[in-house]
Amino acid sequence: MRQLTETWKKIERIVGFDPRFKANAYSFVMVALEQAIDSLPEPRHVSGRELLEGIRISAVKQFGPMAKEVFNFWGVHSTEDFGHIVFNLVEADLLGKTDEDKIDDFIDVYDFKKVFEEDYYNR
Repeated sequence: MRQLTETWKKIERIVGFDPRFKANAYSFVMVALEQAIDSLPEPRHVSGRELLEGIRISAVKQFGPMAKEVFNFWGVHSTEDFGHIVFNLVEADLLGKTDEDKIDDFIDVYDFKKVFEEDYYNR
């Protein structure tokens, strides 16, 4: 329980210095990352693209066709925004990164309208 409290305090500090994204966006990314890692045969570092795929899967499961609206409410409008969230979490020592990880890994990976609305209804 203490770990969760400390994590949440760090997320609140992040939101204090970068208010673009709501705290729920940060906690969602951390949960989606855990789920992405758990889906691998063996735990390892995941790339930005792999994390974004995990975010996509988690969002569709959790929010269905409302995923884009939920993300927009949280201040997240693109995959690049998730990159900024990840790097803020890294700066707060809540996530790690390798020297190869870059914000560019998150730019224009997928379009929210397509993957969360069009693809959802075209299944």
